[in-house]
Amino acid sequence: MNSLFDFDKTYGVVLGTDEAGRGPAAGGVFAAAVYFPEVSKELIIDLDKLNDSKKLNKKTRESLYDIILNNSINSIVCIEVEEIEKINILNASLKAMKLACEDVIKKAEIKNFITLVDGNKLIKNYAYAQKYVIKGDAHSASIAAASILAKVTRDRYMDVLSKEFPQYGWSNNAGYLTKEHLNAIDKFGLTKYHRPSFLKKHFEKQLSLF
Repeated sequence: MNSLFDFDKTYGVVLGTDEAGRGPAAGGVFAAAVYFPEVSKELIIDLDKLNDSKKLNKKTRESLYDIILNNSINSIVCIEVEEIEKINILNASLKAMKLACEDVIKKAEIKNFITLVDGNKLIKNYAYAQKYVIKGDAHSASIAAASILAKVTRDRYMDVLSKEFPQYGWSNNAGYLTKEHLNAIDKFGLTKYHRPSFLKKHFEKQLSLF
């Protein structure tokens, strides 16, 4: 666990950012940014299980979520489906990261810092020093924490959407194109929360059957 905070320490003052929801065909994409103003021994112990959010079970993510919220300066941003369809999912993800980071910078008033960005792309039109870190949520404590905030927030958001459209199973599939989800799309059609661009191949395949 210490290695994640040790990784950040090598860069000095660190702001970490990650996204959740690039792959699903329904719902917005979320990004979070996290800055730990103080890393105590107690915090390191409390965040002992900190890791890539996708590698953690829901119960662990939920418990870490509150610890991160209470011990960091953070921001969580959602870019909704309408904008994803206009600017594409990569640009939407990077925009969400940019907005989240800029919000934390404003709230924390940090200087002489570097932003660590999960993945292999840098944030566009960003006025601050940044470095992308491939699989950053497995290396950086700040990125891993941002990963958890984004993932938990998005899952809760999909639970809310699922109450409006329960037939798509979003509480279970989070909007990913599982067999259950695809079958529901074929039966009930698309909702306002679906990303049509993500379903072109599916509909082309369906049309080819006729």
